[in-house]
Amino acid sequence: MAIIPQQRLFGWDEIEKLGDLERLQLVLEHMPDEGMMKMLECERGRGRNDYPVRAVWNSILAGIVYQHDSIESLRRELSRNGQLRFMCGLENDIPTAWVYSRFLKKLLGRPEYVDDIFNTLVSELKKLIPGFGEVLAIDGKAIDTNAKSRKKEDQLPADGRRDTDANFGVKTYRGKLENGTLWEKAKSWFGYKLHLVIDAIYELPVAFSLTKASCAEAPQAHQLLSKIAKVHPEIIKDCRLFLGDRGYDDGKLLSRLWDEHKIKPVIDICNHWKDGEKTRLLGNHTNIVHDYRGTVYCYCPASSKQREMAYGGFEKDRETLKYRCPAKHYGITCKGQDLCNCSQGIRIPLAEDRRVFTPLARSSYSWKTEYKKRTAVERVNSRLDVSFGFENHFIKGMRKMNVRCGLALCVMLAMALGRTKTKQFDKMRSLVKSA
Repeated sequence: MAIIPQQRLFGWDEIEKLGDLERLQLVLEHMPDEGMMKMLECERGRGRNDYPVRAVWNSILAGIVYQHDSIESLRRELSRNGQLRFMCGLENDIPTAWVYSRFLKKLLGRPEYVDDIFNTLVSELKKLIPGFGEVLAIDGKAIDTNAKSRKKEDQLPADGRRDTDANFGVKTYRGKLENGTLWEKAKSWFGYKLHLVIDAIYELPVAFSLTKASCAEAPQAHQLLSKIAKVHPEIIKDCRLFLGDRGYDDGKLLSRLWDEHKIKPVIDICNHWKDGEKTRLLGNHTNIVHDYRGTVYCYCPASSKQREMAYGGFEKDRETLKYRCPAKHYGITCKGQDLCNCSQGIRIPLAEDRRVFTPLARSSYSWKTEYKKRTAVERVNSRLDVSFGFENHFIKGMRKMNVRCGLALCVMLAMALGRTKTKQFDKMRSLVKSA
């Protein structure tokens, strides 16, 4: 908490209710920024202190909480809102634009300050919230920039007015209509991509990284996983599931999650089978096949009728998936049951195909149920757009965007921490409701 020294005990506004300012009060009281404040004050030394570091920092947080898209918008709000100035620790004078520019420049030079605050908040939430981090979800969020794109030969050096770091990214969406028609839609943007790992139950961020828009998602998943394992080993230890869309369909990632951390991946799969291939023989079996999604079928030796085998669970010690005979499991009459050498069921080792066969079988009802939780990351992305202004911003440059994303996520976590400590569990995800 950035404590304001020598704060007035009573003021003209003590008889008024805080109202919407309670949201800012929650953030200021539970933001673990004391270490950063001392470092910045130490750097200032005995220089002029017309606008204290703590007051400027608190006003920047207020700008994020109240969705100001520019410093000038924040300054106008401070000039007409005495209660807000008082809460931030400002007197009658409002910091000039260059004061904010100089302060933000210091933050750009020390991005580890924001990272430390973010990691501290995640650790505190892990201690307070039961089950926090048990189900993680990952996704990449497109962030447009208002800067115009330039050809390589027209690139100019960075000067703060243009965005020389951004580039183009493309994301393709595919689906199937009710009548079976396949559709495909490609979205392109010029800017950046925010890679975000969240808790899928509480919808709170756990780790993030910012890259250019063209950066692939799977490599960033590896880096974020390593980062969480290093900074938050307690989260990796308790994590059960790791959710992601088909952009993270990477055999190395799927294997690493289970082999290194015993985390079951629930990641959608792309169809990489060529020439319209629909099924493949399974191992040495002559009448057992599977499709690219891991659904296992058997053929009756007598009638050659295809039936889906019943999933029987995962054997952790053997690292195999069990599948039962559909005739025995569902009570179906099968003419070739006595001739079938798989009537007692089969075991499929994960090593058969690490992309297709995962510890939580893709063909199971549990996989479908757990995968639905991945939509939590979409809701967090929506809050970043709507409540934190990333739909309409004026940020240019990788460093500025990285710090701005970090501050937004810190405010989100600080507000959740404050509501948790004040027993407002029903408002933990809310960014706009007052206490």
